[in-house]
Amino acid sequence: MSAPLAAPLAGSVDIDRRMSPRLVLSRVVALCVVELQKLSHDRSELLTRAVQPALWLIVFGVTFTKLHAIPTGGVPYLDFLAPGVLAQSVLFISIFYGIQIIWERDAGVLAKLMVTPTPRAALVAGKAFAAGVRGLAQAVVVYLIAELLGVHFTVNPARLLGVVAVVLLGAAFFCCLSVTIAGLVLSRDRMMGIGQAIMMPLFFASNALYPVSLMPQWLQWINHVNPLSYQVEALRGLLIGTPARLWLDFGVLILATAVGIAAASGLLGRLAR
Repeated sequence: MSAPLAAPLAGSVDIDRRMSPRLVLSRVVALCVVELQKLSHDRSELLTRAVQPALWLIVFGVTFTKLHAIPTGGVPYLDFLAPGVLAQSVLFISIFYGIQIIWERDAGVLAKLMVTPTPRAALVAGKAFAAGVRGLAQAVVVYLIAELLGVHFTVNPARLLGVVAVVLLGAAFFCCLSVTIAGLVLSRDRMMGIGQAIMMPLFFASNALYPVSLMPQWLQWINHVNPLSYQVEALRGLLIGTPARLWLDFGVLILATAVGIAAASGLLGRLAR
């Protein structure tokens, strides 16, 4: 009698573990809502995170605009720089999400999440797009600072929706990269060191500060495989109307995010041990 009862029960567990796409999406959205609640409880974080992009725009951008030292094809250097600073801000927020995952493991939160029927990919995607929510908040801050400095960003709603998508995808990828590294190093101190070590190379090996044509050949090759470069190119094309291969930029960001979620999901179990 017990065997027939056990079979349906096992089947129900399998169904739970397979989960419908709608249920997976609801879990991802729930994690994003949690991130919004964190931001609403600590609004000072937005102000402190605004300091660095403000310095880049006010000091670096304004100075080099007056010097005319970097040729940007008729676009004022400050306008050229602003989308790069926006992408940099999103990168700096996302690249340390691995530390948060390690903290959640140490606090026992990750173990509790892992025993739920939610697929690992949904957990990682939830974290990734929660990073995107923070990235969007940072993007609004950078947008406002740039406008105050005289940068003429687009107000076209369709283009701004494209900016939202680019910010979400970029933040999601770099968050997944951070979680993947955390799954390999398993230590907050090591994660902090590696995060700091890769942030600036990613930034300087992109087109955020200067056109690709000014780079030495070896740096141009690195730029072509750097997802941050495609994020910056898309943001420039959408925000200030410079030439951009949006189909390629979005394609690279979507593919990079999908690969990032798969890699981070594969290492999430190692983190939870």
